[in-house]
Amino acid sequence: MRNLSAIVIGATGATGKELVKLLLDDEDFQKVRIFIRRDEDLNHPKLEKNIVDFDRIDDWKNDLRGDVLFSALGTTIKRAGSEEAQYEVDFTYQFETAKAAADGIVKNYVLVSSTGANPKAYFFYPRMKGELEEAVKTLDFQRIHIFQPGILDRQSADERPLENLGLTAIRALNSIGLFKSQTPMPVKVLAEKMIKVSKSARTEKVNYYKLDDIFDL
Repeated sequence: MRNLSAIVIGATGATGKELVKLLLDDEDFQKVRIFIRRDEDLNHPKLEKNIVDFDRIDDWKNDLRGDVLFSALGTTIKRAGSEEAQYEVDFTYQFETAKAAADGIVKNYVLVSSTGANPKAYFFYPRMKGELEEAVKTLDFQRIHIFQPGILDRQSADERPLENLGLTAIRALNSIGLFKSQTPMPVKVLAEKMIKVSKSARTEKVNYYKLDDIFDL
């Protein structure tokens, strides 16, 4: 059994919630620090909750102590209200947290990105994700693991109705052998694989995991 400590941002999202649950159950992790904007009704002897203002990272960057930073923070343009507001959450908050962690004692980084991420993409969302990937690759982590899972199955009928309608359509097409490259990934599976690679002995600094790679881990 190892004596690892984890940091999680995006702990209140679908992937983040599964990630935190699994980390708390994982005997290799003895401390799980989450950085959240508002308190959550979650308590555990291994859990340390930090209520923070992501616009004021200098106030709490010294609390980013651990072996690995898991970054699953994100929002939708509908919730954010504009591309600029979504960029602040999906790029700025994640990059500034990663930079502060890398400047400190954190050596490993696991990022949830998106399929099609490309800093030169025409569309806003994949371009934003690609810009984040390129930015974090310059940071002084020993190892960086970037996940590009594609469509996520958040297993919630209420949170994103249009997304769930799309998932139903994709599953129907998958059942007849179509669009296998777009197979939805349950967030629990994604979280399991993120934890697995965080404990791996890979020597490459930057490691990418696309849909098939994630399922095959």
